[in-house]
Amino acid sequence: MATGLQIGDVWVPGRVLTAPMTGITDLPFRLLASRLGAAYVATEMVAAAELARARPDVVRRAAVGEGLPLTVIQLVGRDPGAMAEGARMAERAGADIIDLNFGCPAKEVTGAACGSALMRTPDLACRLIEAAVSATTRPVTVKMRLGWDDACRNASDIARRAESIGVKAVTVHGRTRQQFYTGRADWMAVGEVKAAVDIPVIVNGDILTAEDARTALAQSGADALMLGRGVYGRPWLAAHLERALVDGTVLQEPDRDERLAIVIEHLRGSVEFYGLPLGLKMFRKHLGWYIEQAPWPADPLDRRAAKSRLCRLETPDEVETAITRLWDEVTYSGNSAVDNAPQLVEAGV
Repeated sequence: MATGLQIGDVWVPGRVLTAPMTGITDLPFRLLASRLGAAYVATEMVAAAELARARPDVVRRAAVGEGLPLTVIQLVGRDPGAMAEGARMAERAGADIIDLNFGCPAKEVTGAACGSALMRTPDLACRLIEAAVSATTRPVTVKMRLGWDDACRNASDIARRAESIGVKAVTVHGRTRQQFYTGRADWMAVGEVKAAVDIPVIVNGDILTAEDARTALAQSGADALMLGRGVYGRPWLAAHLERALVDGTVLQEPDRDERLAIVIEHLRGSVEFYGLPLGLKMFRKHLGWYIEQAPWPADPLDRRAAKSRLCRLETPDEVETAITRLWDEVTYSGNSAVDNAPQLVEAGV
């Protein structure tokens, strides 16, 4: 397996990418995942029109920071002028790659004729692509679904048109918008997109383990894969799967001390970035996933109770003390492998 991916003039030093996820892939998460070895972690979805108006919370979602090996800013919108200005601002902010969101299935996004709703209006989708490509010197990519529904599975057609306009790669989630996250991602169908274009194709959906990764790549013929919810509580997963795909290594999940250090680093990074009390509030969902995904306490009911208790604490010091005490009280077996770790349904947008 190749060890990287060429997207326009950008070399991505790996083929396991992390999806843009609203409320998840903020700067603290991206810095942590990158330090742990992730080759590519996109920003949260950024509204192009609001970025163009420099709305503070939207600008924060596109924050790049120091220490990131690669900066990928994802834009969402429906107005070509705003998309062009958003692309220009993203490049000025330091984006290496600018990704366009044609895949988000959320009702508040599709209700505004954005995200996967654009797969019902391919001409508008292409005008948005043209606007972004003409406004920036950076490679533009597109993330989409198979289509709006089974009667409109037009990912291959949109990918062909996107390539002709100048898009340098496409990511395809193996579901239609109407499926949301039900059923299983259709990796074979992503192969139809791969057969339709010459640019790199990235397969997304339900990739949680090394075996999933191998199968998704084999069935789709894709050049790379993208993780979504599989990284919840496991920001090390992309790096682990990368190594597993390269050399077949069966990697261990982090032990108690490593996992604790990651949790505390993430907590402190969130507080530093957002300040208090927002930093702690933003971190609580991650804390919940860290507790859920840990193999201890062994009883899931005990983990759920611990999650409820710790996520109500009101200071970072209390959280650090409580998570340390929680994991001090359990016996760690030391043999939980990546492929045997607790799993979540992948739902990258």
